[in-house]
Amino acid sequence: TIWEQSVVEHEKTWVVNTRPKLPGAKFRNEDHHQTHDKESYERCSPPFEERVEEGSFSLDAEWQFQHDNSQMRYFVEPDKTPNFDLRNGYSDRDIQGDENFIKTLEHILQWILANKSELIPLADFDFVTSRGRLTKVFCTPYDDELEWSLAITKFQGVFYINEVETESACCYRQNRTESHKENMYWGYMFKQYTLDGVPDSTGVVTYNEAFCSVVRTCLSDHRLLFSGEVDCRDRENAEAPPACYVELKISREINTVKKRSKFHRFKLLKWWAQSFLLGVPSIVVGFRNDVGRVLSVRTYRTTEIPQLGEYRSLAWKPEVCMNFCSDFLSFVKRVVIEDDPHVVYLFSRKAGSSVTFTEHRNSTYCFLPDWYVTEMR
Repeated sequence: TIWEQSVVEHEKTWVVNTRPKLPGAKFRNEDHHQTHDKESYERCSPPFEERVEEGSFSLDAEWQFQHDNSQMRYFVEPDKTPNFDLRNGYSDRDIQGDENFIKTLEHILQWILANKSELIPLADFDFVTSRGRLTKVFCTPYDDELEWSLAITKFQGVFYINEVETESACCYRQNRTESHKENMYWGYMFKQYTLDGVPDSTGVVTYNEAFCSVVRTCLSDHRLLFSGEVDCRDRENAEAPPACYVELKISREINTVKKRSKFHRFKLLKWWAQSFLLGVPSIVVGFRNDVGRVLSVRTYRTTEIPQLGEYRSLAWKPEVCMNFCSDFLSFVKRVVIEDDPHVVYLFSRKAGSSVTFTEHRNSTYCFLPDWYVTEMR
């Protein structure tokens, strides 16, 4: 399991010849190889500071950055058995949203520039990224099919983590089925029913509009600044953000042992990771049937999910996710040495395979815009 190095056309490739198994691989300082020592991740949870919101921003219908709270919505608690019709209006409405849009770090970079004078010096952070990238790392130890590619560059001492679309993700995006498109609409409609204002089943639908929170925290000794989309705010909760935010989800009703197991092992893990990372305390889930009727609603407290009595047989442990992410970030710090926005290290994980990384110079993987680099110098 020794790291192998090859140099091809200015690209350095390191590959670990091991296959990660639950609960994932360990990154070692001394020998740069991965092991399958399960106990190493079941140690005590690393210190994870309370998330503090540094600011927020909105995205309009064209997915353009707006330095305001125009897209913030308030939560309206539904009945426990609401019978919402999520299909309402689907066949008649003009649904807009660029399905070919690839998410980048551009919006948080715009936010950083807009708040440069008020923000804690950026040099006080180790990593700048988005919640979605961290969620993937959190879930990696327990999802052998999960694939991701993270492009990481170091600029003025700060590591920026961007996502690169994998082949499988590209194929999935370009070949979305009608069923998948309808499920996206169902999620949109559930939010219409549970947010302030009158539910709208007419007019144009856009999936691009969003409200995003920017938080800072520290995982172990890794100082993080990242953004994440927020569904709504609880009007009855007077706590400061992000403790007043609410996450909204829909899921197929659970009526078999197999469905319950899958829900616990994968969906609940991802939801927990998303909300836990951003510091969102509540997840409201609408359970639907196959024809798009929400039959029941349940609220989960994010921090209580791993301790719920009915989930004691969960196939995942939160400390494993946190330790894996912390070790991965330590590994990145050891690998990404050169401080240059034109040098990018690509960390990739394919299904059933190991984590690999490659070094690229002046390549298409470079992602920090010139306008950002120029302004920050």
